[in-house]
Amino acid sequence: MDFLSLSLINRALAAGILTSVLISTVGVFVVLRRMSMVGDSLSHASLAGVAFGMLFGFYPFYGALIFALLAAFLIEILRKAFKKYSEVALAVVMSAGIGLAVVMISLGKSFNADLFSYLFGSLIAVNEKDIKIMGLLGLAVIISLLILNRGLFAVTFDEESAKIAGIPVNLVNLYLSLVTALSVALSVRIVGTLLVSALMVIPTAVSLQVSRSFKMVFIVSNIVALFSVLLGIIISYYFDLAPGGTIVLISSLILAIVLLIRGVRSGWD
Repeated sequence: MDFLSLSLINRALAAGILTSVLISTVGVFVVLRRMSMVGDSLSHASLAGVAFGMLFGFYPFYGALIFALLAAFLIEILRKAFKKYSEVALAVVMSAGIGLAVVMISLGKSFNADLFSYLFGSLIAVNEKDIKIMGLLGLAVIISLLILNRGLFAVTFDEESAKIAGIPVNLVNLYLSLVTALSVALSVRIVGTLLVSALMVIPTAVSLQVSRSFKMVFIVSNIVALFSVLLGIIISYYFDLAPGGTIVLISSLILAIVLLIRGVRSGWD
């Protein structure tokens, strides 16, 4: 049977394209703000949401979205409480998220194939409902990022100057946290909760090695993420592998190659 004739593959490819563009775009802001661990914190919270949905009998994907958004609010509250130690907020939310997930999984005896698909991603788990949700929310996130890009740029590089310029820094920070939470939750179907943070960070890491402008960082990051996701889906289909791990390994290999090439060139210089 032709690869592209399978409806599950078409759904997976559509979800993969949406995921790669969304998560790599948001990842640029996350990495430049030195908050690379925020993806881990939010993904653990989304796992708790998945377990909550399974335990109480509603669609787990909705649980992932709700818990990720709640975690984003909590991170911002804790960041204000620990101004000099903002990384504490990420550690607290990550620990609480995974603890809550483990407790609810043990209560519901829910560690089954469906939960496994949320942990590591799955090709067959993506359905039409997921695509519609991802498409609608993903498009809204991308449009909002384009509209607010100047404020985000200013806050990302210099919060104090942004405040002086009249930019509502607290609101922009909250918005970015919520957008990151949405992006993480929307990506768990393909990449999985345990690996989505890697797809947020690694393409940006590659891009920062080769890009010479802020705009180019986004373009290269999107290309790396898109290539990794699409190739990962194809390989995972033919070799019956978890797509999340395959995608992350491909993006990690790209980063390793880029670093090796730069190392060789610097040695020549």
